[in-house]
Amino acid sequence: MKRSSLRRAIVPGIAVLVLALSGCAAGNDTGGDTGTGSGSGDLSGTLNGGGSSAQESAQAAWRAGFQGANGDAVTVNYDPVGSGTGRENFISGAYLFAGSDSALSTDEGELDKATERCGGSPAIEVPAYVSPIAVVYNLQGVDDLQLSAPVIAQIFNGTITKWDDPLIAADNPDATLPDTTITPVHRSDDSGTTSNFTDYLEKAAEGKWADPHDGVWPLKGGEAGEGTSGLVAAVKAGDGTIGYADESQAGDLGVAKIKVGSEYNAPTAEGAAQVLAESPRTEGRDAVDMAIDVDRTATDSGAYPLMLTSYLIACQTYDKASDADLVKGYLSYVVSEEGQQAAADQAGSAPLDSSLQQEAAGIVEKIAAK
Repeated sequence: MKRSSLRRAIVPGIAVLVLALSGCAAGNDTGGDTGTGSGSGDLSGTLNGGGSSAQESAQAAWRAGFQGANGDAVTVNYDPVGSGTGRENFISGAYLFAGSDSALSTDEGELDKATERCGGSPAIEVPAYVSPIAVVYNLQGVDDLQLSAPVIAQIFNGTITKWDDPLIAADNPDATLPDTTITPVHRSDDSGTTSNFTDYLEKAAEGKWADPHDGVWPLKGGEAGEGTSGLVAAVKAGDGTIGYADESQAGDLGVAKIKVGSEYNAPTAEGAAQVLAESPRTEGRDAVDMAIDVDRTATDSGAYPLMLTSYLIACQTYDKASDADLVKGYLSYVVSEEGQQAAADQAGSAPLDSSLQQEAAGIVEKIAAK
């Protein structure tokens, strides 16, 4: 996998999003009350993590829920620096856990590096956040827009340059489209959202997208924004712009419907969850690695295959019992039914299917001190 040369310097313990949580007594025993939201635990200390900016809103809900269970002896820091930087900082040891909108890659040895960071045991990777990716746009006079995957691909690779192009018009027979120049906007950072978006184009665009999927935008030039918020701001800034972002952060931008089979479907959490439930696991992964190979060509009614499954990445064992307790406690809450509902209420994500939720909870339960 290609890697961007731009990185944000991360200092452990310093993060954009910080929440102080409180708790009964300090304790280093693994296996105690790990904060599932049902009562106070014996946790104390600081938990540093970061990565996926798509998880930003959900992380706020998870930290608030964890606070209700554990009190103010725990501080959770989550920095939404993007999935690629999150994975890098987890591998380097700067983070105790990471959020990522794409699974650890076998390219350039990323999966092996995570195993090495975790003392030789495969890293835990569990889905925690399921959300549609919206094709967002800012086009004066156009409130409804429909786009097929081949057309989206040709917009973003620069083949289609005007909004009144006949191919866009064919998707929108009832719309009056201006001759405004199209300005595609992509992420400037190494992004799991970009990886999912380009994976969709690679698999669903009927050969109109030539580049393999990647977290780093594969084409040179063009307008870009850092993180989800940076991309959304860039799309808002000009008429004729178009980009892609977690649907929960689309705000008041236009959101296109994408062609699925014979339908044009708006992004919904239910449509994303429907696709995830029918998608196979990534082959060759360890039992604690729940990486999923999303079916981008799903055609079932209501399905929305332009979506992301955002993961939490952690080690099975940590040198310090206090670190193991904090990671286990926080991740246990995130993947619990209560945590999943909190994210759904806050960010509009889809709660994990019950079988996936129970499997993720069982994997997180394995976290312990060495």
